[in-house]
Amino acid sequence: MDELEYDTNLSVKAIYDYNLIRAALDKGDQKAYAELMERYRDSIYFMLLKMVNNKDDAEDLTIEAFGKAFKRLGQYTPTYAFSTWLFKIASNNCIDFIRRKKMVIFSIDKKHENDEGSEMSMDIKADCLTPEEHMEKKQKIKQMRDIVEKLKPRYRILVELRYFDELSYEEIADKLDLPLGTVKAQLFRAREFLANILKNSSEKI
Repeated sequence: MDELEYDTNLSVKAIYDYNLIRAALDKGDQKAYAELMERYRDSIYFMLLKMVNNKDDAEDLTIEAFGKAFKRLGQYTPTYAFSTWLFKIASNNCIDFIRRKKMVIFSIDKKHENDEGSEMSMDIKADCLTPEEHMEKKQKIKQMRDIVEKLKPRYRILVELRYFDELSYEEIADKLDLPLGTVKAQLFRAREFLANILKNSSEKI
């Protein structure tokens, strides 16, 4: 394994990470990728869980964070620890996710006072789609299903269960009699394949 050539103040742990990165990049060592993920998966997950307060979203965002980090691994330079770089990618990706969802948290049961000091309740309108929006949504789902059909069977089944049937990772593992880690790893690969298909497809979802 290549040794760190940079004159840095990195810790022993950070230098070990860098040597794993070199093995992954220079030799295509899949075990090095796996070890990097194993070393930081839990800490990334719990950081993201605090940000989104949803276990499934935190799981998805953890996978996305490692996917983005591994894609950009060649851009990493050991002027600072890999963990610092990775956590920055994960937190930025999570912030983008929160913005996309436009999360607004408030209690619908709480009474609010108007300008005159009188209590008033908040009327919440149902989030109903117009006929045109409903048709557009159905078309997008059909397009996505057509693209998912291009995946290999084992990946297609996982994507359908996760995103169309909305099963949790644990439910998928039970249903397919697979280890939980295998389900997560294969879904990560499936998402990569989907991203490549979408990137090379003229169809816009």
